Amino acid sequence: MKLGTKLRVSLFVKPPIWIRKISSGLIWRIPTQEQVLFLTFDDGPVPGLTEWILAELEKYDAKATFFCVGQNVGRNPESYSKIIAAGHAVGNHTNTHLNGYRTGIRKYVRDVYRAGRVIDSRLLRPPYGRMRPLVQRILLPRFRIILWDVLSMDYDQELEPRMVMFNVVSKAQPGSIIVFHDNLKAKKNLEYALPMVLDHYSRAGYKFLPLNAILT
Repeated sequence: MKLGTKLRVSLFVKPPIWIRKISSGLIWRIPTQEQVLFLTFDDGPVPGLTEWILAELEKYDAKATFFCVGQNVGRNPESYSKIIAAGHAVGNHTNTHLNGYRTGIRKYVRDVYRAGRVIDSRLLRPPYGRMRPLVQRILLPRFRIILWDVLSMDYDQELEPRMVMFNVVSKAQPGSIIVFHDNLKAKKNLEYALPMVLDHYSRAGYKFLPLNAILT
C-alpha cells in the first residue's frame, strides 16, 4: 500500500476526538458499554447489491441502517421495500447526493426535503459528512444528523479488501457507528469485508442494531 494511501487511512477511518467535540448536535457514536455496533450503508438502493447486503445481514440476524439517496429510491423502489420489509432502518442521504460545502444553503435544504418525500425517516446523513453550520441549525429541529466514528473506506479502490476489513475491526468499539457503502464502486471491497466483519463481531458476542432502535 502506498504511503499516501496509508496517510488517508490513518486520517479518515476514525475522526479525531476534537472534531467530534466541536460538532455539537451531531451524532458520531452511541455512548454505551454494551456489545452493540451500528452498521450503516450509504448511497443505495442498488438492485442486486442491496439484496446481497440484506442476505449477508440475515445470516447473522443483524439489523442495520441504510442511508438512501432519494433518486435511487425512486429508481429502485423494490429494493427499497426489501430493506424495510427485512426490519432495517432507513435514513435520508439527500435526493441527489449533494456535497454540502459546494451547494447553496437553500438548494441543499430543498434537496433534503425532496428526498424526504420518499424516505420516511428522521435520520439524516450528509454525503461526505459535509454540511454547513447554518444548514445544520436549519435541519436539526427536524432530523437527527448522523455521522460516524468508523469509516471502512470501502469506496477507495486503491485499498485492498483486507485493509477495508482491518479498518473496521481495528477501530470499532461498543456503540460505534460504522460506514459501508451500498454502491458499485465499493462492491469488491464490501463483498470481502462485510462478511468478515459480521463473523468477527458475532463470534465476539456483539449484536448489530439499527439506529432507530436507539434514536427516536
